[in-house]
Amino acid sequence: MSLEQIITSLLIGAIAGAIASFIMNSKGGLLRNIIIGIIGGFVGSFVFGLIGISWSGILGSIGTSLIGACILIFIGKILFK
Repeated sequence: MSLEQIITSLLIGAIAGAIASFIMNSKGGLLRNIIIGIIGGFVGSFVFGLIGISWSGILGSIGTSLIGACILIFIGKILFK
């Protein structure tokens, strides 16, 4: 993985995590948002793969990560209430 790909993944994760935190009314710092956004990308890809949906490009990556991050935050709120 090149440095450009790593930086792009971090930026997508940060954007998706920040938007998901805002949508889900969750508080967290930049590092938490990046981590949630990156893991959300895996979760979103898995969920969309199960139902046969595929997005491409930067906007698709952000959308997939965003939805996955929202799922993670929702599950976290249920588990750690």
